[in-house]
Amino acid sequence: MPDNKNAIHAALLQALPETAGIAQDAYTSTRLGGLTNLVYRVEIADKQLVVRLPGAGTGAYIDRNIELHNAQIAAKAGISADILWADGNTGVMVATCIEPATTMTPDIFTTTKGAPARAGAALAQLHGCKQEFQFRFELFAMIDEYLDVLAGKDTDLPDGYHDIVKAAEPVKRTLAANPTPLAPCHNDPLCENFLDDGTKMWIVDWEYSGMNDPLWDLGDLSVEAGFSDAQDMEMLRTYFGRDPNASEHGRMVIYKAMCDLLWTLWGLIQHADNNPAEDFWAYSVGRFERCKTLMNSPEFARHLKAI
Repeated sequence: MPDNKNAIHAALLQALPETAGIAQDAYTSTRLGGLTNLVYRVEIADKQLVVRLPGAGTGAYIDRNIELHNAQIAAKAGISADILWADGNTGVMVATCIEPATTMTPDIFTTTKGAPARAGAALAQLHGCKQEFQFRFELFAMIDEYLDVLAGKDTDLPDGYHDIVKAAEPVKRTLAANPTPLAPCHNDPLCENFLDDGTKMWIVDWEYSGMNDPLWDLGDLSVEAGFSDAQDMEMLRTYFGRDPNASEHGRMVIYKAMCDLLWTLWGLIQHADNNPAEDFWAYSVGRFERCKTLMNSPEFARHLKAI
């Protein structure tokens, strides 16, 4: 959809009866961050809304009806914005605006006192909500699916990618042999998907949500935020309400590498689709190199053994 006020106005007309016919000069809109979608904060009188217009091509790998179902559960669980209106076919969504709150970044996450702990508490609340998300987030199946998508696009893989996928076979076998109860997970915990009001951390954007090993969310967030070992432990201790055992800590570290292995391919899809949000080739190569470094480290084998 085009990035202009007419697109926002059209979405609002569909969304809320009280906005029907409103003049375009009666509201203000501000573009928010987003790598694939167009997201705006819209102010109308005393109301503040967030309008999300899906990015071109995202329907090829995101089921918007599943996203809506899971987002509504997260809102009812008290950790996400209320959905005011949504179209599960087009992916247009209107939600309440969580204010006042700071949209997190890696720098803010790692320099704000208590932020890793508040994130751990939010993820514990999500994983413990005792609700069932639609969709099963299957790491290795998704790698295969993304490779299939890329097979039809004009782009290369980073050198050695298939070798690292093969080297990850022991991880696949170990996780399969030592399953953990699945929980409703976010699965894409970018820092920018966390909003911090100083007391509580809120989580938004449920495009990749589904049932998964809950330690995936913690490992992925650690990678995205660039947490230190001490910050990892701060998050884990709050999450568990105690020190993690060796197996729990190991799963989180293993998922640090595995999320980079997966999101490397996601970045290549964005690169092939000419997404202008950033240099997705550099993004993908950077994630892949970080994955290789961790998988080749002595600590990786130690954590895998602990699982």
